[in-house]
Amino acid sequence: MRKKRYIRGIILGLILILSAGSAHAISFDLDSIAAWGKFPAFCIKTYRWGDGFFNGYDKSYVEGAGYKFNVKFRSDNWIDYYNFDLPDNMRMRMLSDPSTSIGAYLTYLAVSVGYEKNISKLFGSNDKAREQFSFGFNCSLFACNISYVNNAQETTINKFGPRGHTEHVDIKFNGVKSHSFAIDLYYFFNHKKYSQAAAFNFSRIQRKSQGSWFAGFTYFKNKYTFDFYQLPGYMKEAMPESWAEYGYIYQANNKNYNLKVGYGYNWVFARNWLLAISESPTVGIKRGTIVNPNQKNTTVSFSNLVRMAVVWTHDRWFAGLQGEMNLNIIYDKDCTFENALLSGNISVGYRFNIW
Repeated sequence: MRKKRYIRGIILGLILILSAGSAHAISFDLDSIAAWGKFPAFCIKTYRWGDGFFNGYDKSYVEGAGYKFNVKFRSDNWIDYYNFDLPDNMRMRMLSDPSTSIGAYLTYLAVSVGYEKNISKLFGSNDKAREQFSFGFNCSLFACNISYVNNAQETTINKFGPRGHTEHVDIKFNGVKSHSFAIDLYYFFNHKKYSQAAAFNFSRIQRKSQGSWFAGFTYFKNKYTFDFYQLPGYMKEAMPESWAEYGYIYQANNKNYNLKVGYGYNWVFARNWLLAISESPTVGIKRGTIVNPNQKNTTVSFSNLVRMAVVWTHDRWFAGLQGEMNLNIIYDKDCTFENALLSGNISVGYRFNIW
């Protein structure tokens, strides 16, 4: 009985709080929070200063979306390209099977998080696994993006032989695994009039065409593993002797510290439509191991990222078609390895407010 009275008391108290004339206005509006006291007022003042400093766009070029949140669902399709330049001018090229993943992303103001999972198996693919986690912070001054990708997929060796005289082959190869982790930080020079977030994060709206140079720092860690032991003998004979010592396994595990310089341009070609393109080559230092896990070396690191997007937006709704090519090169005394990731995705999303 006492327990029931206690519960009724709690319910009654909640009803009084929610229905009282002075409390029905409990709100997360910034002015209401500032009225709570000196410290909340200081926090709101600091927040407004930071919002103006980090998102001080020229509103004739870039506008806010009008909503703090957006959620988007994305379907991603990609192909991996691998190329080995081997001793004696030999070359081996392979392509992965086309793969598809789906995922969801949630954005609050400048912060975005998302996760994607491979669904190619549902369509008969032999891909073992692929998953991607992404985090981004994108404001007018700068952008910071963090991503992790774990990949194991079926590939096909489609060219092999001397450079310039390679022959078409068709050998299924499932000995590929890769892992990557990247942190990308860069500053926009024309940050008042150009918004990368309008093209790739849907958190802003570009009203007039504009471009910007950007520069920054990129750290990425790659691990590639290729198990060539099951390949035909004539292919293994063309591989470096050092690979044979480790069971014909090529493994590159590297940390890269690179400087980035790039340019992006947003073209507003019609009402509610945007076409965007950006390119950002990087150069720096690569530190890690290649084939021999006990022998570390330091070499020059090079990569390049090209991105394109077509975006439609209307009030709360938006949609986008994006393409990306990411090139990474690893060089050592035995061979040159190139990996290019070609991807395209379709996104559909909705903007909203919680408070």
